[in-house]
Amino acid sequence: MSESMLSTKSGVESRRSGVATAGPSRAGGKPSDRDGADRDGAGRGTKGRGAKSHGAKGGKQGANVLAHCVLSIGGLAMISPLLYQIVMSLSTNAEVQSTPPTLWPSVVQWHNFADVFTSMNFGSQLWVTVAITVIRVIGQVLLCSMAGYAFARMQFRFKGLILAVVLSIIMVPSQLFLIPQYQIIQNLGWLNSIAGIVAPGIFSAFGLFLMRQFFMGLPDELEDAARLDGANPFQIFFRVMLPLAANGLWALVIITVLWSWNDLLWPLVVTSTANAAPLSVGLSNLQGEHANNYPILMAASLMAMAPILIMFLLMQKRVMAGIGRSGLK
Repeated sequence: MSESMLSTKSGVESRRSGVATAGPSRAGGKPSDRDGADRDGAGRGTKGRGAKSHGAKGGKQGANVLAHCVLSIGGLAMISPLLYQIVMSLSTNAEVQSTPPTLWPSVVQWHNFADVFTSMNFGSQLWVTVAITVIRVIGQVLLCSMAGYAFARMQFRFKGLILAVVLSIIMVPSQLFLIPQYQIIQNLGWLNSIAGIVAPGIFSAFGLFLMRQFFMGLPDELEDAARLDGANPFQIFFRVMLPLAANGLWALVIITVLWSWNDLLWPLVVTSTANAAPLSVGLSNLQGEHANNYPILMAASLMAMAPILIMFLLMQKRVMAGIGRSGLK
């Protein structure tokens, strides 16, 4: 009896041990299958994301190529008049007026640039143009910045009314002021002089409005802190506010330089001699009544544009920052 019981117990224990050893093997097989399936799914997901990212990059590259092509075509179209002007300045008058037009001269006429000095008083007129531009820029920067700061930051009676009257000048055509301005310059004895050309353009309502908008965009805390430190209004303006409006000043300088350099109507009215006239008047006098020497005219125009182009190349970052800020305001 005891032997049968012992054999029964040993059989039960052996079956238990078999189940125990078989259980982990079966349990261990299931996670391995799940891990393999997870790795396969992860691989397929990674491949899908990679294909999508590759497609997105390809789309962006295609868009960039298209944008560069469009911008290149637009840039070429914008610079083509300048390129043709260079070709005309190196050609003969017959080649310029030929039909169809000549795209490149048979013989380059470098002497056209030397002939400019015999056709007009280029040296004296260049000096007058530079002097007019420098004086106008200094006057515009000082007067317009101070007036803009006063209208933006200071409080005084009838400020809104005075500002409205000054800004109303922008809406009036400048040609209406020609006769009164000419009479004033004539009474002052400033005809055929740099002072007579400069005087009407030393201040502008547009410059006042531009600087006022820049000063209004600056925080009030800077001005308050300067007052707490004991600074007077002139110190606050020159040491604190004016340096912060540097982009506005550059925008005003750029606009004033371009306007003054290309100004034709007013200098043509107040000057009657070639030595007192700027380059704009000298170039207009190169156009004859019945015939024009186009190569000389184009060469003189290129020489007149050269200082502005050099200034733009040297100050390109300032120019773009000033124009950008003026556009935002």
